[in-house]
Amino acid sequence: MSNIKAAITAVGAYTPEYKLTNAILETMVDTNDEWIFSRTGIKERRILKDKDKGASYLAIKAAEDLISSASLDPKTIDLVLVATVTPDMPVASTAAYVASQIGATNAFSYDLMAACSGFLYGMSTASSYIESGRYKKVLLIGADKMSSIIDYEDRTTCIIFGDGGGAVLFEPNHEGYGFEDEILRTDGIGRNFLKIEAGGSLLPASHETVDKKQHYVFQDGKNVFKYAVSNMADVSEQIVKRNNLTNEDISWLVPHQANKRIIDATARRVNLPEEKVMMNIQKYGNTTSATLPLLLKEYETQLKKGDQLVFAAFGGGFTWGSILLSWAYDS
Repeated sequence: MSNIKAAITAVGAYTPEYKLTNAILETMVDTNDEWIFSRTGIKERRILKDKDKGASYLAIKAAEDLISSASLDPKTIDLVLVATVTPDMPVASTAAYVASQIGATNAFSYDLMAACSGFLYGMSTASSYIESGRYKKVLLIGADKMSSIIDYEDRTTCIIFGDGGGAVLFEPNHEGYGFEDEILRTDGIGRNFLKIEAGGSLLPASHETVDKKQHYVFQDGKNVFKYAVSNMADVSEQIVKRNNLTNEDISWLVPHQANKRIIDATARRVNLPEEKVMMNIQKYGNTTSATLPLLLKEYETQLKKGDQLVFAAFGGGFTWGSILLSWAYDS
């Protein structure tokens, strides 16, 4: 068996400047700050206002932040993965464009879509490439311009989502640090509860689908919350038990930022205090594929070599999972 582990060696992030606060949302839809915050934990979210820029812009900026901070030559990158549910175009690969724009001219690239679990699944994919010995540098990016698919007259969704991008670099590690274990799951029942009805092969775009607002995200909040709370907590507990870890062994819970109540339920299941839970939902809302790398960037200075991190996510489809990773460097 190979002694190579796939380690995260650098992180990068980008969020747009414009802040859509709860106070501003109060002027757009029937809601208020207390109602939003008490149910979600969100105070504001970032929005990419430029209509000429898509998810690729967020991905490129996050990648450039990583490249700059790590003094990385982009020509040494072997593979660029972009996890997103808001690609620039339905057919042309967003990852291919991102790779070209950041100067990763020797890399191949492709998009990965697993809703809010996209980055988590991307971690599994990137790690497998590294552990195989086939590639040395895999750039994984999570980026979503959720504002492009949100109906700002629908208070069930417009209060939740924001725009952002984050990136990590995976490289081989021979010291025993890096990717440790994973539990990944799916259940097609989720197709009924969290979706965009039109724009795919099942229901192509038409004047009728546009008029009916079928190109915006639809969410059955109660059912999504029910499945998310149980499944995200379940896999987190399972991965902790399978690796014989106690709450003292775990340095950080890195949870998808969908709803503070879901995050709290997951933390309680693995018996972790609040100070061991990464959280920035109050500032960014749910940025879908970008939530996990945005957390890593924000908490990077607090991470120490050898820290045990439990990642957890839940997304449409349904998709969900948990990953155990040991941090490979001191910031």
